[in-house]
Amino acid sequence: MSRRVLLHVGCPKTGTSYLQDVLFRNQEVLREHDILYPADRFDAHFLAALDLMTLPWGGLETEAVGAWDRLAAQVREWHGTAIISHEIFARATPTQVERALASLGDAEVHLVLSVRDLVRQIPAEWQENVKHRSHITYAKFLETIRDPGRDSKIGSWFWAVQEVPDILDRWGSSLPAERVHLVTVPPSGSDRGELWRRFSHTFGLAGIELDLTAERENPSLGVPETSLLRTINQRVTSIIAPPDYRPLVREVLAHQTLSRSIDSARLGLSPDDHAWAQDLSRGWVAVLEERGYDVSGSLEDLVGPEPGTFADPDTTTAEQLLPPALDAIGALLVEAARLRDVEERLHEELREAREERDRARTTATYRARRKIVTTLEDSAAGRGTLDAYRRVRRRG
Repeated sequence: MSRRVLLHVGCPKTGTSYLQDVLFRNQEVLREHDILYPADRFDAHFLAALDLMTLPWGGLETEAVGAWDRLAAQVREWHGTAIISHEIFARATPTQVERALASLGDAEVHLVLSVRDLVRQIPAEWQENVKHRSHITYAKFLETIRDPGRDSKIGSWFWAVQEVPDILDRWGSSLPAERVHLVTVPPSGSDRGELWRRFSHTFGLAGIELDLTAERENPSLGVPETSLLRTINQRVTSIIAPPDYRPLVREVLAHQTLSRSIDSARLGLSPDDHAWAQDLSRGWVAVLEERGYDVSGSLEDLVGPEPGTFADPDTTTAEQLLPPALDAIGALLVEAARLRDVEERLHEELREAREERDRARTTATYRARRKIVTTLEDSAAGRGTLDAYRRVRRRG
């Protein structure tokens, strides 16, 4: 059987979290069909991407050291098809791309890029910034990414992972066009299963019985919810460390609470920004059509929807913020009660352990052993004997 590697390198906000969740939870089934998704933890490919690109990421970069080489070694040893997937691979430089492709050995490499129109990607990227502690206004974010210089931290990151022709130039320039695959995200309002069908077709998963239950997703927020989260960031990012922010703010508030609102206005673009994004996207479509890549979906999906009513998140009123704020307070109270219950259980376990220790100290056996230890500690030879005994106990 020929060895193949399907290397999925982005883009962010194109259903990647769901895809990776399905692949991770179905590893055994995939192996039965000679498909390898090598991951001993859900974020294994994320760590590999950090390692390949030597990216700092809240301290995780130290945990990621060697992760790419370990992942590549597993892929080289596999006899069939292997899948690698993470959206931040899109940012890789030509030198990093060259290293990645070379480390995959003699396998037939296929590049996969999932893409979505800029009309939806731009608001989604601002929201992701907010969910990662930023309190930049929407207007400032748009001004930053529209700056032709693209030399700001936000602008350089956005275009590195969203400018589709450039990503394909860096990752696909050494591959024939038939081995470069684009998966376009369907338009809003499409059947919920359509994106998975496009992924399934490209990755050769059609006909395999997989558990498609969503356990990990990256849900979006409405306008007032995102505005509230940005306001919270202004107050708390200076006093809450990143390791605490993620479970409390990003997970409990954003993903588990604020994302549940279905009545709020959705983030969009002003008429001027909308026209600019569509003009840029049409230029991309023309380039991609000339290159002749394999496309699952339609390149016309990249043009994006027509303009709708624009709700500016920078001008959200206190009245509009009140409902999500009350939801946030309720969620935090529930979380505080849960953590208090955990704390009380731990205190009870500690109390019971101390009582058991105190009971053990009252026995004749304990007193005799204590007397032997005290005697041995009075001499150098005795202390040496105790040290040797303790080393043996630790090895056991």
